[in-house]
Amino acid sequence: MSRRQPSVIRAFLRSQAGGAVLLMIASALAMIAANLPGAAGHLYHDLLHAPVGPLLSSAIGPMTPHLWINDGLMAIFFLLVGLEIKREFVDGELSTWERRRLPVLAAVAGMVAPALVYLLVTGGRSDLGDGWAIPAATDIAFAIGVLALLGDRAPASLKLVLTAIAIVDDMGAVAIIALFYTQHLDVAALGGAAAVLAALFGLNRIGVKALPAYLIGFLLLWYLTLLSGVHATVAGVLAAMAVPLRRTPAAPDAQDSPLHRLEHGIHPWSAYLIVPLFGFANAGLVLNGGTFAALLAPLPLAVALGLFIGKQLGIFGAIWVAARLGIAERPGGAGWGQVYGMALLCGIGFTMSLFIGALAFPTAPALIEEAKGGVLMGSLLSALAGYGVLRWIAAPARRAAEPSA
Repeated sequence: MSRRQPSVIRAFLRSQAGGAVLLMIASALAMIAANLPGAAGHLYHDLLHAPVGPLLSSAIGPMTPHLWINDGLMAIFFLLVGLEIKREFVDGELSTWERRRLPVLAAVAGMVAPALVYLLVTGGRSDLGDGWAIPAATDIAFAIGVLALLGDRAPASLKLVLTAIAIVDDMGAVAIIALFYTQHLDVAALGGAAAVLAALFGLNRIGVKALPAYLIGFLLLWYLTLLSGVHATVAGVLAAMAVPLRRTPAAPDAQDSPLHRLEHGIHPWSAYLIVPLFGFANAGLVLNGGTFAALLAPLPLAVALGLFIGKQLGIFGAIWVAARLGIAERPGGAGWGQVYGMALLCGIGFTMSLFIGALAFPTAPALIEEAKGGVLMGSLLSALAGYGVLRWIAAPARRAAEPSA
């Protein structure tokens, strides 16, 4: 009998601290590179925006390393996101409505509240309106990474609930990207993408399990989606929905399930290469005398407060109301203080927020930089506060559990 691999969720919870640390290192290197003096400082931006490869779409212009990462490699990240979503809804922690209820309510409230905070702080300015979704996303890699650093100070139930919330949150982020950040549509390319997607579902329907067929279809779908005007990363989630999944409740990682095999194959590349590369390409905020004063401008302040205030209010408030009304139960083994600490960690927006920020202001580099500053500030506050709350709450309990001398 072949030895079963550990489930992706368990492996994810164990290894994500390493991926999060690598992402932080890559982001720190980006900040250093962007702020080197003289010509060296310009080299970071020049290399990221140098034309590389063929012209794939006249709408987005020449391909550059920045575009290859954001529109190409990140499609693979979104493919992994889609695989996680399908797996959890079909055969995992979100497979029944009873299990979905709390994460769905918390995730929806955790997207609406930050958007409202953002709109309130920006005061309805029309030039900033497109950024409302920037603080609505949670960075699952960072949030789970911080929880992993806490070890047994954070109950396992919190990690599972946070993962489920982040998965539903990712679904919302993908929907927002597809619906609100698509400007011009190429109907012919969109029709071609629909045909490829239908063919992928057809392969699933007739029982084809060979992963190369689905990966080739994913590449075609990505290219046609890129041409259509819909952001190309959406192709990753759509393709994932067509990958066959064999329900295996007694053996959650059966090697003959194509989705499980693809998920395990992609995950290390995503966690240890693609996401850190994205962080390096997008976190390079130029710091100067006016940078810190500029963080109090409406856009960065709205993003930071949306992440730090909006996320905790939405998620903690939804869980508290759901528990009080008997709609859903509080995570088992966790006190309200720990639930609050988890809600704070959901304010770490980083990867998805930076991604949406670039989509929100495609023709305004200065606003992208301001949004970037807000994302970094709000995510850092949320990470430090969430870690501090969970560590502080765990300390008395650990001391009480220690045997007296």
